[in-house]
Amino acid sequence: MGRIVSIELENARFYAYHGYYPEEQILGNEYDVSIKAQYTFADIDTENLAHTVNYETLYQIAKKKMSQPRKLLETVASDILKEINAQFSEIIAIEISIVKINPPFGADKATAKVSLHWTS
Repeated sequence: MGRIVSIELENARFYAYHGYYPEEQILGNEYDVSIKAQYTFADIDTENLAHTVNYETLYQIAKKKMSQPRKLLETVASDILKEINAQFSEIIAIEISIVKINPPFGADKATAKVSLHWTS
């Protein structure tokens, strides 16, 4: 009998060039990416990294996808989701959040956030 395990990568900071407006893709912005992946861990007592979802791999996936400029954060989140699913077939649920730290609409302390939830 397996147990549901959550692996979470929280607030990984990236400087990237996403945005609908051309100046956003030129000037760039800071983003925080958080990923929560759930999977069934059949042998929770194992010490083998190959039997888990490696959060370092989650970070590398986020880094790769954040470096590819897109107009919508929804698309970036979807790209991250697809890559995680391709590498970890055992995952049963994923939540991805991307926060744009300083969106270009003139608000003093506002952030903009997109979240994507997926379950198998």
